[in-house]
Amino acid sequence: MISHQIHVLIQRSKTTTHLQQLHSLLKTSLDHNPDIITHFILSSLSISLNFARSFFHNLSVSPPLFAYNSLIRAYTRTSSPIESINLFCELLQNGPKPDKFTYPFVAKACGQCSLMGLGGSVHSLIFKAGFDLDKYIGNTLLRMYAACNEIGLSRKVFDEMIVRDVVFGVLCSLVMWIGIDSPLDAFRLFQQMKLASEKPNSVTLVSLLSACTSLLDVSAGESIHSYIIVNGMGLDVALGTALVEMYSKCGHVEKALVVFNSMPEKNLQCWTIMISGLADNSQGKDAISLFMNMIQTGIKPDSMSFTTILSACSHLGLVEEGKHYFNEMVSKYNIKPAMEHYGCMVDLLGRAGLIKEALYIIRNMPMEPNSVILRSLLGRVETTTKFYV
Repeated sequence: MISHQIHVLIQRSKTTTHLQQLHSLLKTSLDHNPDIITHFILSSLSISLNFARSFFHNLSVSPPLFAYNSLIRAYTRTSSPIESINLFCELLQNGPKPDKFTYPFVAKACGQCSLMGLGGSVHSLIFKAGFDLDKYIGNTLLRMYAACNEIGLSRKVFDEMIVRDVVFGVLCSLVMWIGIDSPLDAFRLFQQMKLASEKPNSVTLVSLLSACTSLLDVSAGESIHSYIIVNGMGLDVALGTALVEMYSKCGHVEKALVVFNSMPEKNLQCWTIMISGLADNSQGKDAISLFMNMIQTGIKPDSMSFTTILSACSHLGLVEEGKHYFNEMVSKYNIKPAMEHYGCMVDLLGRAGLIKEALYIIRNMPMEPNSVILRSLLGRVETTTKFYV
């Protein structure tokens, strides 16, 4: 009966003061009950990690494994993941044996702290404990080695895994963005996946499309697009955006538009990539039209969106429109102009022969102009005959 009442009180605790009052009550007779200890620590973690750690270390009995795991996991979500490792060392010395729920968070902490040597030791312990075939642990080890810039070991973990699903996407991403090797490795992994009759998920395909974009390989990108269609995979925001970017960067903006228009949901990044694709492929008017459509749908443009649209205005020579968007960016959307925005305006005015206005912007910028802006202005000055300082 008392135990039930304590559980209710723990559940209702909302502040550190409540926890301190309950702690005083627990110390009288109940701080040896594993269920109550676990419940109290879980409740404390949502209020004060420091208090939970203090309670943990002042127990009159050895803490249960679940309490260790809860604290180890909590510290991986803070700026002090090294504390997860310290707790793990305490567990090895004084506590019960770690289980399959302990190791993923310890491996994650090793990766966060770039402790390659310790991470390797943890991997050895995982192997000895017989958890090396666990899919979740394998995925975490893969990420740990990648965080330590050990792509070869990440690949070794991957090759030894029996069950592979989302890890294909993880490894493709690692090869792409952290990897030492070529993006072609992502395609080799994809071929292995097909030979093993394993279906890639959206995460994997996004990574592969990123590789296509990096290599400007539209043929490979089209093959992946065909795979998506044949297998009836819906276009979520990430996958659709990856296709739009791939086609746009490869110069196939019409195909990018087809994908864009077929997407049931689009975020700001997707809109901006499509607008940029139109602008970069000499379709500035369409880019401006799409930008206006985006605003009409209720999506607020960000700094990158305005950089794209100002660049389009510059290439089309739309001086008044460019001035309008620049002023609207500041007054309506409260976006502080960055170097890129000033650069677009200087280029826009310079192309139109409005050298004095361009020079005025440079002189009144809150930062020193970079070499790109200065070269842009000088280039326009050389082609303009009527220029007076």
